[in-house]
Amino acid sequence: MTVEQWHAVRAALPEVGGRFADLLTEVPDPHARSLGEWSIAETAAHVGMIALMYRAMIRGDGGPLPLPDLAEPIGSVSVDAIAGMNALALRLYPERDPLRLAERLRTDIAEVLLVSADLDPEKPVWWLGGSRVPVAGVLAHLVNELLIHDLDIARAAGRPWRIPARLEALFLELFLFGMVAGGMGHLLDDAKPSPRRIAVEFRSAYTTPAVLALQHGRLRLEKPDGTADVRLRFDPAVLVPMMFGRISKLRAALLGGVWVSGPRPWLLPEFLRTVRMP
Repeated sequence: MTVEQWHAVRAALPEVGGRFADLLTEVPDPHARSLGEWSIAETAAHVGMIALMYRAMIRGDGGPLPLPDLAEPIGSVSVDAIAGMNALALRLYPERDPLRLAERLRTDIAEVLLVSADLDPEKPVWWLGGSRVPVAGVLAHLVNELLIHDLDIARAAGRPWRIPARLEALFLELFLFGMVAGGMGHLLDDAKPSPRRIAVEFRSAYTTPAVLALQHGRLRLEKPDGTADVRLRFDPAVLVPMMFGRISKLRAALLGGVWVSGPRPWLLPEFLRTVRMP
């Protein structure tokens, strides 16, 4: 992690949060479906809940959470169980008025920035499933939640929307790679473990090359040494939405945002069935 990345993710959070809040206050119908069964207002409440929780979680001091009933699910949840935890969180965070949601989001983002200002950006923070994510990675995760759900709301409202590659690169390097390096806890506990080792090399114009190696249901972060089974060259603004199901794998390839090569590219689908985004 570099000082430049830390400053970049801190600058991105109010920028993207402001765009999200502005869009939310402009949608003509907050009850329109945005993501599955969620309305635009519910999608915004989901993001607002995350920002609120991060105000406390990012301190990492064991203090009480703003929504204490989420403490147990947060500590034990796996990727496959996150939908249930999100449904509980929406019940615990009942605000649905777009103007109040936008105002609360701006306030909570400002508090996240204030709380994290003097922290070591590489300090591990307790996160979902008992995983450990560096402080900078938690900020990058919130930036990505804003970007991805901005896209959901914009689509529901019939608005064009663009996801900047430089910001999704921060999500990959600071959050995903940072979480793998720190330990993923129980997040992959429901995955079908395979003794086969699958190593995928990630390369883009925006990120430092890295390898994620999967074996026995566990991930390791490694440096490239030329032996990866699969090599991905990608545009972060295409790869990350693809990983979250906002762009199909076929469309990602047709857009030219993801190129797959390497000696065993057929192993990528097995890798992606296990390594899914929470």
